[in-house]
Amino acid sequence: MSLPASSLSAEMARFAARPVPRYTSYPTAPHFHAGLNAETYGRWLAGLPAGADLSLYMHVPYCDSLCWFCGCHTRITRRYEPVGLYLGGLIREIGLVAEQVPAGATVSHIHWGGGSPTMLNAEDILRLAEATRAAFRLRADCDFAVEIDPRGLDDARIDALAQAGLTRVSLGVQDFDPEVQWAINREQSFEETRRVADAFRARGVRSLNIDAIYGLPYQTEPRLMATLKQVVALAPDRIALFGYAHVPWMKKHQELIPPDSLPGNETRFRQAENAAAFLVMNGYRRIGIDHFALPSDALTKAAEDGTLRRNFQGYTVDPAEALIGFGASAIGSMPQGYVQNEPTTGRYLATIAEGRLPIVRGLAVTPEDRLRRSVIEALMCHMRLDDALIAQADAPEPVKAGIRATIREFGEEIGRGWVTRRGQSLIVTEAGRPFLRLIASRFDAYLGQSAGRHSVAV
Repeated sequence: MSLPASSLSAEMARFAARPVPRYTSYPTAPHFHAGLNAETYGRWLAGLPAGADLSLYMHVPYCDSLCWFCGCHTRITRRYEPVGLYLGGLIREIGLVAEQVPAGATVSHIHWGGGSPTMLNAEDILRLAEATRAAFRLRADCDFAVEIDPRGLDDARIDALAQAGLTRVSLGVQDFDPEVQWAINREQSFEETRRVADAFRARGVRSLNIDAIYGLPYQTEPRLMATLKQVVALAPDRIALFGYAHVPWMKKHQELIPPDSLPGNETRFRQAENAAAFLVMNGYRRIGIDHFALPSDALTKAAEDGTLRRNFQGYTVDPAEALIGFGASAIGSMPQGYVQNEPTTGRYLATIAEGRLPIVRGLAVTPEDRLRRSVIEALMCHMRLDDALIAQADAPEPVKAGIRATIREFGEEIGRGWVTRRGQSLIVTEAGRPFLRLIASRFDAYLGQSAGRHSVAV
C-alpha cells in the first residue's frame, strides 16, 4: 500500500523535519541541572504517600556489539566480569532506594532496558528479579517487560526470564534487510527472531512487542514494507515504529553512518506514513505518534478510555505516581520532579559502594510545569486538549490564560487541517497526527532555553 504523492508534499516533509523533543517528559532532560542532589531525592522518596503505586525501571548499560544507529546509554564488552560487577551495584541501589520508600507502596510495572538486559546470564536474571521482590511489594498483576536482543539468546536465559515472571517481551528488530543491517552493524535474521518469539510464547509469555525503525541508512520504502510484512507475520500485540534519530553530536558512533545514505526528509516522511497505513490495514490501531496495537491489547483500550500515558518508555498504560529509575544514567519521575543517576558506570558504582544514592542532576517541577506537562501529555496521547483540564489545574490564573492564548494562536495549523478548535478546546485531526510533537511544542515554555538539540519531528 502506498499513499498518493499529493498527500505527502515536500512542504509537509519540511514541517516534519523540524527538530523538537519527543516529550517523554516535561520539562525535557536538557533542562535538568546539577542543583538537585541525592538528599533532595531521598526526601522525595520518603514523601511518597503511603500505599503509593510505583513503577520500576532497571537500566543495564552493556551490549556485546555496537549498533551504529543506537542512541542509548550503553557500553560494549565481550567479558562478563564488568556486567556481573555492575549487577551488584544495581542490587545495592535497589536496597538503598527501598529503605527510603514508605511502607505500603506497591509496584505495578517493571521494565528492564539498556543496553541489552539479556547480557545478564540466567543466574543473574533470577538474582535481579529476586532482589526486586525482596525489596518491594509487587502487585499480583504486575506488568514485567524486558527489552530483548534476540541474537544469540539461549534457552537458559529464556527460561530464567519466564521463571522471573516476565509478562511482556519487547524484541528489537529495526529492519530485516541485509544491506540495511550491514549499514547499522546489526545482523539479525527473521528466523532467529521468530525462534525467540516462539520460545517465549511456548513458556507462557503471551504479550509481544516488536521495535522497528524507519529512516535508516539505505532503507527504501519497499525494504521497509518487506520488513513490516515479516513483523506482522510474527503477530505481535504491539509494534513500536520509531524514526531513526541521527544525532552524531550526541552519539559519536553514528558518524559511522554516511549522511548521504540516509533517506531525505520527503522520503522519510513517506516511509513513516505509508508504514502506518500498512499496519492499520493489517488490523493494528494507531496509538499516538509511533505505536500500533491490536484491538485486544491494553494499549488500545487505554487509548479508547482516556487512560493512556506517556513516560520515558514511551506510550504506556502505567498509572504509577512515581517511576523510579535504577542504574547508570537512569531517569526517575517523581510527583515532585525528575532525577537522573550518574551516567558513568565507574562513578555510579563508586557512589553506590559508599552507600549514597547516585543522583547527579534533576529538576523540581512547578505548578506551571505540571499543567504544561498535562497539556502536552493530553495532546501526545489523546490528540486533544480540553479546557476542563486547564480550568481544574492547580496553577496560577496567568499561566492558564497563557495556555488559552496559545490555543487561540493556532491558525496555520487549522488552515492545513491539522487541528480544529471547539470553544477553548483544541482537537488534533488524523491529518495532524504526524505533527503531534510540533503541535505539543507550542506549549513548551522551555524550548530554546538550552543548548540541547533534538531529532526531527517525524
